[in-house]
Amino acid sequence: MWTPTPLVVAGPCLLEDDALNLRVAEALAGVALRLGVRVIFKASYLKANRARPDAPRGPGLDAGLARLARVRDATGLPLLTDIHEPGHAAAAAQVADVIQVPAFLCRQTDLLEAAGRTGKPVNVKKGQWMAPEDMRGAGDKVRGAGGGALAITERGTFFGYGDLVVDMRSFARLRVATGAAVLFDATHAAQRPGAGPDGASGGAREHVPALLWAAAAAGVDGFFLETHPDPARAPSDGATMWPLAELEPLLERALDVWHAAQARPVRA
Repeated sequence: MWTPTPLVVAGPCLLEDDALNLRVAEALAGVALRLGVRVIFKASYLKANRARPDAPRGPGLDAGLARLARVRDATGLPLLTDIHEPGHAAAAAQVADVIQVPAFLCRQTDLLEAAGRTGKPVNVKKGQWMAPEDMRGAGDKVRGAGGGALAITERGTFFGYGDLVVDMRSFARLRVATGAAVLFDATHAAQRPGAGPDGASGGAREHVPALLWAAAAAGVDGFFLETHPDPARAPSDGATMWPLAELEPLLERALDVWHAAQARPVRA
């Protein structure tokens, strides 16, 4: 599954109606063609980790998987979605090409093993409190249950009460510790947990480019970006989602940086 050029995982945080989902997916398919990269469409059918009880959670398992299937049928893009309980794994694997385990659940043995039993590639988001080496156990659980290709996604580490920081050493350490492909989630890395209205996550979208380009220079295997045509109106993570119309130039520069770093590696 993982390729010699950076993989791009992109899409809205939550699935919305078919019109929005297809608008994003069709734009991503165009980006994939023009930039010569493999793009995986990502979106959640259900969010379990919400700051408030009235926060939008998505369309749910059955309706959400049906919407994902329509994205695949219309665009041909492979699909990634996250699961939050073991009982959802088999159903999600009938539609999704990649199963994702969310960061807050990255140590949940039953969930990791259920994802592995699908036989699909699995992407595990690194918990915001986890050292890179601590993710070895998560990878072992997925592989031990029969999982396919494995990726670990870095999304920053808690710093104080309202910030995340990204240690650029983490990518190499994750690769050595887990033997997995390493992705970088540039949009979640710009979050400020609990800093939004009523304790919801805020963020600083303006830091996304610098973080993404730095990770590209560090040699990550892929880029993870949430994107939306109108982030201010997105039902989830709007403070850090990257505007869809500006995604291609952002990725184009990240790819330039990545290829330049690969062409002239520096060894200690």
